[in-house]
Amino acid sequence: MSLNRRDLLSLSGAGMASLFLHRALAANLVSAPSKSLLSELPRGDQRIALISDLNSSYGSTNYVSQVHRGLELLIKLQPDLVLCAGDMVAGQKLGLTSNQLDAMWSAFDEQILQPLRTVEESFAPTMGNHDASNSRTHSGYVFELDRLHAQKFWRARQGSLGLTFVDAHQFPFRYSIRHGEIFLLVVDASSANISADDWVWAESQLDGSEARQAKLRMMMGHLPPYAISKGRDRAGEVLHEPERLQKLLQRKNVHLYISGHHHAWYPSHVGSANLLSLGCMGSGPRQRLNDRTPPQQTITLLDLFSQQGELVETTIELDGLQVLPEQLLPSSLQPSVGPRLDLRSTRINLNNKSTANKKRLSVKT
Repeated sequence: MSLNRRDLLSLSGAGMASLFLHRALAANLVSAPSKSLLSELPRGDQRIALISDLNSSYGSTNYVSQVHRGLELLIKLQPDLVLCAGDMVAGQKLGLTSNQLDAMWSAFDEQILQPLRTVEESFAPTMGNHDASNSRTHSGYVFELDRLHAQKFWRARQGSLGLTFVDAHQFPFRYSIRHGEIFLLVVDASSANISADDWVWAESQLDGSEARQAKLRMMMGHLPPYAISKGRDRAGEVLHEPERLQKLLQRKNVHLYISGHHHAWYPSHVGSANLLSLGCMGSGPRQRLNDRTPPQQTITLLDLFSQQGELVETTIELDGLQVLPEQLLPSSLQPSVGPRLDLRSTRINLNNKSTANKKRLSVKT
């Protein structure tokens, strides 16, 4: 992730200032707990950082302190790839003007995206309901203006995100990338509906050679298939066709489905389908179902150990910058609709094609 002399000389004055500002912030961030944290995290052959739900109140161009703290930590950790599971801005409110939408995306660009790209961290987003909701009526998209502004913002930056696209015809709403030994499929799950065309497209992408040859195959969408958190356990807050997703993950040997929206971290499995609900970075962390643990803002790291065929997850809370042990999680969650979600190990065996990565733990409920 280091910049060579030619790279440094090519930076504008603003870019140079941004680089050294954020490196200084990252250096100052590392208090005694986080120095220990950084030194003890085993780094794989490829490291992926997962973030989600950065936004604040409708129309806001500011981010809470945990977002900035998480950004500084990401700069220090130097992942090879940053995945964002949506809700980068605070749209999805009728009446927001074009100027307000542009201001929100400009604030995201200046405060989040540019600092990550300055230190060469590749960035792959999925659209959240507050970014570009695909909710529809008979006359079209309810939040069409949101989608137009999101599309304009991301297409202008498509070539500067550090990504190798396999299919980008409908970027940023759906696309696929190959990043080293990683294949990532991004679907438009910005509402409870994934379109029929997107399901067909996902099947074809996972049948392709880039997906089949990758060591790690992942899928990302904003909404989860089943409820994770209190206040989101209802129709419209989860996918309408969760069984279809589950069968796709199993049939195509997708190692992990990553989602946001529920603002609560929980690694689970349903059958042999591995799921990962990300905690939020921004406003409004939520409690998990049947869990009294106070909600926390988090980021998650995935370290790919190619030779061992293993993916290791590490989740860090953004107040004290401490690793959260999976042993403190409930052994299962039970949504009001759908199957029980069982806690799975945060170490995924990538060579296991038939069974989920289960782990029986003595944990609280």
